[in-house]
Amino acid sequence: MIVLNLLCDVGHRFEGWFASANKFSEQREARQVICPLCTSHEIERAPCAPAIARSAKPALREPRIDEQKARKALQQLRKWVGGAENVGRRFPEEARRMHYGEAAARDIRGTATLVDMRDLAEEGISVLPVPSIVADEGH
Repeated sequence: MIVLNLLCDVGHRFEGWFASANKFSEQREARQVICPLCTSHEIERAPCAPAIARSAKPALREPRIDEQKARKALQQLRKWVGGAENVGRRFPEEARRMHYGEAAARDIRGTATLVDMRDLAEEGISVLPVPSIVADEGH
């Protein structure tokens, strides 16, 4: 398993895990690699520093996160997302209805597959992927 730094044509950077560099190339050519932020299929490997083998494993360090700031940001995101109407699995259908003027425009949330999100983006319908942990925790 390898981790690759990836870059979409819009400029979003993200990581992808693949069995090999060849598997990445195969999946990319089959348009199976999708940017999680904008659902673009135009993905390239981003430059990265080479891995250097060490004789001893370094001690693992906990990431330094300002827990208070992280909690506040998560609360704000929960409040914003929680205020939207939860349409569940009907999200792609409802987003299309609003986009084409068949339903009143409003804030909605729900679930969609990556394929759904790609299809919506290709139709010119803007969607924002939000981690599922903030969607329905009762906050």
